[in-house]
Amino acid sequence: MTSETTSAPNFIRNQISEEIEAGRQGKIVTRFPPEPNGFLHIGHAKSICLNFGLAEQFGGDCHLRFDDTNPAKEEQAYIDAIKEDVSWLGYEWAGDVRFASDYFETLYEWAQHLIREGKAYVDDLSPEEMREYRGTLTEAGTPSPYRERSVEENLNLLERMRVGEFAEGEKVLRAKIDMAAPNINLRDPILYRIRHASHHQTGDTWKIYPSYDFTHGQSDALEGVTHSVCTLEFEDHRPLYEWFLDNLPVPAKPRQIEFARLNLNYTLTSKRKLKLLVDENIVDGWDDPRLPTLSGMRRRGYTPASIRKFCEMIGVTRADGGLVDIAMLYHAIRSDLEDNAPRAMCVLKPLKVVLTNVAEDFAETYRVAGHPAREDMGVREIPFGREIYIDRDDFMEEPPKKFFRLAPGKEVRLRNSYVIRCDEVIKDEAGEVSELRCSVDFDTLGKNPEGRKVKGVIHWVSAAQAVPMEVRLYDNLFTVEQPDKDKDADFLEHLNPESLTVVQAMGEPSLADAAPESRFQFERVGYFCADRHACRDGTLVFNRTVGLKDGWAKAQKKG
Repeated sequence: MTSETTSAPNFIRNQISEEIEAGRQGKIVTRFPPEPNGFLHIGHAKSICLNFGLAEQFGGDCHLRFDDTNPAKEEQAYIDAIKEDVSWLGYEWAGDVRFASDYFETLYEWAQHLIREGKAYVDDLSPEEMREYRGTLTEAGTPSPYRERSVEENLNLLERMRVGEFAEGEKVLRAKIDMAAPNINLRDPILYRIRHASHHQTGDTWKIYPSYDFTHGQSDALEGVTHSVCTLEFEDHRPLYEWFLDNLPVPAKPRQIEFARLNLNYTLTSKRKLKLLVDENIVDGWDDPRLPTLSGMRRRGYTPASIRKFCEMIGVTRADGGLVDIAMLYHAIRSDLEDNAPRAMCVLKPLKVVLTNVAEDFAETYRVAGHPAREDMGVREIPFGREIYIDRDDFMEEPPKKFFRLAPGKEVRLRNSYVIRCDEVIKDEAGEVSELRCSVDFDTLGKNPEGRKVKGVIHWVSAAQAVPMEVRLYDNLFTVEQPDKDKDADFLEHLNPESLTVVQAMGEPSLADAAPESRFQFERVGYFCADRHACRDGTLVFNRTVGLKDGWAKAQKKG
């Protein structure tokens, strides 16, 4: 685990620096190649920051290219969301947005090229038969009985596949490599499948679609990508990536480099499982603030700068470092908001307090800094009167010894205001505390007279000017560190029933005009963000972004 002040390792950045210094590398071109079959998540953020960051550092270009080879699972909505997320993180791609589908005609011609070279064939085996013929990690595969079709027959069948003459699954185009290869990815992989599905970019032009493996490297080559950066699960695919580049008339040969993916505890980053959560209405869409999607994190109040900082903190290595503590992410968020979020007071669990020695028409206004260290954030005005709200958690009838907040006969200071003493507790018919009667010491505004010490300071809001708001308190979506560790178990069993709690709160008047996505520190409570969708037409809804306590930083100091 790296500290905030230490630069985390990035072996790819180091390699490129060495290449440039040795004169082996010219302009750097990277790419971020998402599949448009879901929303981006925190794992993608690491790849975005890496690819765009390398281009920025070395004065190169980074392309945004959608690897859109499976129209059955892809949607325009995903494309739009991905573009928005990349821009929100603060990155600009070079040139126009690219699509693998831009190269479908070239890829088809290259498939024909492989057939003419005797390196591809149309296969009629069913998916089940293909799995059986493929072999195992310890046993070689068996060649398909269709492997030796003539060049003419293969070209004819491929063209008929293209125009939709065959049903889905009836035929595929496969590379002819080595059915005994130790690397199973080289055992005649599929190049094209039949798909009778309309494509979001090409419409109904195509009835066959290239596989991801056949598309990826050639798209990189066509775009002049110099460094094809991907996660470690593609390491076993690299020989196939290079086989295609060596056996096709590509204009360039990018170098594939793998790095360890991000694994965050209490978090799922499987698109399939995230989609299930969305489709089953377990969460409120892809941008639910409990999800690790960038849209969800944005709605929760995370900042682009903090996510970029987090990705820099975790570094880039080839070693699988296990789970990254989510507290490290919270630390990055908290550090940014500590410096940049204006302050305000908000009472999450309002308890009415009547100040009995304050006249009904009494009114004062305090001018308080918007941020204790930022003059540019100006001042805010906090009204004070006879009736106020405090948080129920700041009062106890029978407090323990070290409870320094309000209790019968005890005193506490109102933040930025007077010291008050609790004189009487009012209860409702059910025996619940419904109101407190307190008195104000008017000699204590802004000072503490000699001989009197008041340890407790609590936040509050004036009842007359309080702003009603809904506050959504978010927690981890799962109760265990690795919710999908047991592949035979249902990860939904680990859902946290308290991942969302909604309270009706009261805020100070400065919050009344909070714009969507504006962030605040609610003093003594945590950091909150005005919901980007719900805050409209005078309605105020705030999402808890992160608490005030920084467990990760504390652990680093102990370490």
